[in-house]
Amino acid sequence: MTNVIHLNAPVQRLDPKVRNANLVAGFARHRRVGDDVFWLKENAELLNILECTGLSLSDDALAPHHGFYDRIEQRLGFFPQYYRFLLSICLDLEDLGIAGTKGEALCHWIARERLAEAELSDLQRAEARRLLARRGVDSGADDGLTERLHAFVNRSVTFALPNKKAAYELTHILFYLSEYGRRDPQVSEQAITSLEYAGLLAYLDQNADLLAEVCVALRYAGATPSPIWEGWIAREVARFAVQTEDHADPQDDYHDYFVCNWLLAMSGKEAFKHTADDTRMSFHRASHWPGPLRDISECLFQLDDHRCDDWQVMRLRIEPSLSEMGHDILAEAEESSDKFDSFFRAFSRTGLRGAAL
Repeated sequence: MTNVIHLNAPVQRLDPKVRNANLVAGFARHRRVGDDVFWLKENAELLNILECTGLSLSDDALAPHHGFYDRIEQRLGFFPQYYRFLLSICLDLEDLGIAGTKGEALCHWIARERLAEAELSDLQRAEARRLLARRGVDSGADDGLTERLHAFVNRSVTFALPNKKAAYELTHILFYLSEYGRRDPQVSEQAITSLEYAGLLAYLDQNADLLAEVCVALRYAGATPSPIWEGWIAREVARFAVQTEDHADPQDDYHDYFVCNWLLAMSGKEAFKHTADDTRMSFHRASHWPGPLRDISECLFQLDDHRCDDWQVMRLRIEPSLSEMGHDILAEAEESSDKFDSFFRAFSRTGLRGAAL
């Protein structure tokens, strides 16, 4: 039988340490098997959030991971292509309190094997560098890396166009440069603008997952996210439902649930407050209105040579093409940032017009 727990329903509250332990057990034991790469991904994400937020755990909360930790060397030796997931889990387990000091030896082995040199992506090299640095080990992948990361995040116009891959890379670069809030990432005002542009797109698309990451990254950069954005994220968390037992579906919205609660924890609010008992769980975002982003883009595309980069002019042409809800979301997005006009200048895509080709 399937149980569905609606997070805004009156349910018995568990002690925070117990519910966080249940969340750990649910992902460690009940959703997937340990040899599944998605098991690695889900558990690495959850343990990372718990470690960097300092959320409390019961004394036995890490017991479901003892078997995994005991054989971490064998897993890494056979699956070196997953070294970032495996090392992240190992280091977080140790830093959360599991008994053992394997992480440092694994870091040295990864450095000797030069695994970071197999990465084509600067983002992955940055993650590898950050992981190894947690135990004082040099990844050997730092030749101009920091400069390239800053160059990427400083190009704000990149993030004024719908490109989820680029937006998620932006937020993760801030995570790594800030060591998940442990140091000043020393980013420029252009980088803050980049995050705000990405946040505006996420809000117009009603993408809670991406917007929560943007808000976390802004906080790590020392900036204050829009209360409109964070207020909406908090309301979306309250509307999640948890399915439990046999029919819980792992093809769910768990990542949205993770990062939205991560943001709640960072902003001083109670996180993961309706986690179920130690059982199989899946997390489902409530149905919601699609954002007006696609309609706005389609309107601009159809205007062709009649569009311009002046938001005050284009508002009058765009608003009639939106639903009432789309109009409201657009108005909230405009209110949420004083950079909306400059965002729209890039979003309108008029730069090639009149260029000699």
